[in-house]
Amino acid sequence: MKIAFMENEFWYGTCVKYGMQMPIGPETELELDFRQNPTPNQAMPLLVSTKGRYLWNEAGFCLKAAKGILEAEDTCELGETGGHLREAYLAAMKKHFPFHKMPAKELFQMPIYNSWIELTFDQNEKDIMNYAENILKHGMPAGVLMIDDGWSECYGDWRFHSGKFPEPEKMLERLHEMGFKVMVWVCPYITADSVAYREAEREGILICTEDGDPYIAKWWNGYSAVLDLSNPKTEEWLHRQLENLCAIGVDGFKFDAGDSIYYREDNVTYRKITPDEQSQKWAAFGEKYPFNEFRVTFRAGGKALLQRLCDKEHSWGETGIASLIPDTLLQGITGHPFGCPDMVGGGEYLNFQNMEHSGLDEELFVRHCEIACLMPAIQFSAAPFRVLTKENFGAIQKSISVREKYLPYIMEQLEESRCSGEPVIRYMPYEFPEEGLEEVTDQFMLGSRYLVAPVYEKGKTGREVWIPKGKWFYQGEELISEGEKKYYESEPGVPLIFERIKK
Repeated sequence: MKIAFMENEFWYGTCVKYGMQMPIGPETELELDFRQNPTPNQAMPLLVSTKGRYLWNEAGFCLKAAKGILEAEDTCELGETGGHLREAYLAAMKKHFPFHKMPAKELFQMPIYNSWIELTFDQNEKDIMNYAENILKHGMPAGVLMIDDGWSECYGDWRFHSGKFPEPEKMLERLHEMGFKVMVWVCPYITADSVAYREAEREGILICTEDGDPYIAKWWNGYSAVLDLSNPKTEEWLHRQLENLCAIGVDGFKFDAGDSIYYREDNVTYRKITPDEQSQKWAAFGEKYPFNEFRVTFRAGGKALLQRLCDKEHSWGETGIASLIPDTLLQGITGHPFGCPDMVGGGEYLNFQNMEHSGLDEELFVRHCEIACLMPAIQFSAAPFRVLTKENFGAIQKSISVREKYLPYIMEQLEESRCSGEPVIRYMPYEFPEEGLEEVTDQFMLGSRYLVAPVYEKGKTGREVWIPKGKWFYQGEELISEGEKKYYESEPGVPLIFERIKK
């Protein structure tokens, strides 16, 4: 299938990690193969255009753009609405990934605190309690506390490690009394040569090789056996364990891993399914729990999942802070409105730890928080009161105050997304299709009302902002724009915010 670009037509979609490559325009030259999700983040087999067209294929597709032509498999569906970006997205969404519900509201009403960077693999009861107590002691609000990898007996044996967590029920009760909701990390892997592994092998719920042996996957945490999510008994087995955790006070789960790249086409499974379909089933299982988080999914647009951007480096470039807005915009236009722009400061823990020893960039930490404060969810991991000076921690508190001010509107937009499927964080041409803003991807519309432009470059005290035509409120004063780019100074931790005045 060959599709000629219309005049001034731009396309957005595919894998969320490609946010910096969007949009695809008449002058773009690239080749993408996402018949299987090659990234550690969300992927949707969807492209939508500013001229009201969309391209869809259930199983993903190869895409080539060159000399004003898009080329994809003939099996793709080309939809035409006669409208603009909004109409293209809504048409594709209603047909292929309609919305019905949203994750737990507390994931957005409260900050999320993840214990990973503070404790890494040394998750333990004493330090978890110390982390929570220090959050409140330093004037940060209680929130959703995620206890990360390392809390359990082993992968697949989802009980609190008796040596690290001697009294988990009392710990959970105390955290609830302090105002926290509590989630724990889980994955679809099982530690080989463990009691859980032997039980799973006996139950026949592991993926196998063609020789009939359990398949051992090499992933970022080593080598593990893998649950076969095509087998209904697998879900029953896992559900029993998670329900036991809920019974003692766990509120939900961070569903990590499940990346398509760690499965194989020649895996022997209960039902013959693809690596992407294994990833899909992991997301479908997690959707049963309102308190959830996913980093990687395939074709999970429209699902009631908190979907985080993959771990970003503690850097200013395209692998770090510069990608936060472009990737979040791409999340929204591919059906993932319930997003989180990684952990404030960066979630790539080895990179972050090295930086911390050689000189953490506090300015970057502050600007990351400035970007995150008006996103659907905000998540901390490295404790800002520990790693920042008093002045820079003050900037973090300003960001939290900004979020509290606009939280009713954010929640209103999330509720609307639950029904309408519309993005909360929107590309400029989604709201302003006639303004020539198709390639502006470093600012965003929060719903239809607010234009948000955080600073994301090192050493900058302000930035240029594209203001569409019309009347706006900025810092309490009315301004009239003829559609122009203008420079504004910015206070650290506080994004530039313009309120749209509709006729």
